[in-house]
Amino acid sequence: MKNQIKFYLILIFLIIFSFSSFASEKIKIGLVVPLSGDSKELGESVLNSVKLAINDINDDRLIIIPKDNGNNPDRTLEVSRDLYNEGIKIIIGPIFKKNTLKLNQLNEDLIFLSFTNKIDGSKKNVISAGVNSISQFNAIKKFQKLNNIERSYLFAPNTSILNEITKGVKISKIKLKDKFYYNPDPTLITKQIEDVTRYRIRKQNLADEIKRVENSNDINKEKKISQLEKLDTIGGINFDSVIIADFEETLKSVATSLIYTDIPPTRVTYITLNQWFDKSLLNENMIQPIYFPSVNYENYNEYLNKYNNNFKSFSNQIAFLSYDLTGLVYYLLFQNNFIVDNKIFYKKNSFKGKIGVFEIDKNIITHQLNFYAIENKKIKKIF
Repeated sequence: MKNQIKFYLILIFLIIFSFSSFASEKIKIGLVVPLSGDSKELGESVLNSVKLAINDINDDRLIIIPKDNGNNPDRTLEVSRDLYNEGIKIIIGPIFKKNTLKLNQLNEDLIFLSFTNKIDGSKKNVISAGVNSISQFNAIKKFQKLNNIERSYLFAPNTSILNEITKGVKISKIKLKDKFYYNPDPTLITKQIEDVTRYRIRKQNLADEIKRVENSNDINKEKKISQLEKLDTIGGINFDSVIIADFEETLKSVATSLIYTDIPPTRVTYITLNQWFDKSLLNENMIQPIYFPSVNYENYNEYLNKYNNNFKSFSNQIAFLSYDLTGLVYYLLFQNNFIVDNKIFYKKNSFKGKIGVFEIDKNIITHQLNFYAIENKKIKKIF
């Protein structure tokens, strides 16, 4: 009996000791960002955002260990190896894709959550966590279905981003009527869009129709001619929407050229990619309404206010992502009993962050995005 009591006392002691040891064990996560050089401001914004997330998670065991990579691939490799040698198995970062190029030299059990939105499965231990084109085209697909849009024409710049756009189109299996890849040179855009939309043919159709009516014996020809002269072109177009996969001034140039070629947003639906709520679009009355997928606008503004209140500065968009990535890592670790292994981002899972819902499957992260319209100088939520 004494031996049995002694056994149970030892067992209870071991359980209490084990729990106490686990409760005090630190959960270390690496952060590799530029804290010096030209991108220092961006790196500091990301670090501040991670601090906000740590504060909101409110678990004393969670520790972020930041390292400065100077926005340099060699330095990224060096500091990442240092973190691994300290026992860290998950690193948030790097921010830019170029800094991931040498990370395959490290052990595959060291996982990187890169901020890039480039779709790249070439490195098993580097997971792209940015809002990629797959997520955006998936949201556009949902918008198409809700609005019975069946003939979308994709307009995309023939630049370095075209590869990501074509991947997103292929993987999302979005329904497209046609595709057009343009030279983004502003002096060439209008001529290219005139050609692809058959503007000069439709313009000539109008001139021919006016001439035909003038030469006719129609008793109402004066009225008909007056109506025709109010038009810019005659002739149907074979698409009901246009997806302009571009940003900032080039996006505006393409949309303006469409209006010039008599295809305004009142005639076809203008859709674009995630614009991060570019406020300059609010003043572009002629190209409204224009629709786009994006992160949750309400949460984004709430985050910006919190960041400004804490740090008296404006947060970069990328830093908003780092807030969620910190929460995502903590959530997955919690589900996995705080054990880091190669399957933590491989198993199918989901996480609701400020951006929206993160979907994790086979080391690929996509996002369930919201959808918005800019119309009458206001941002309106569609879903």
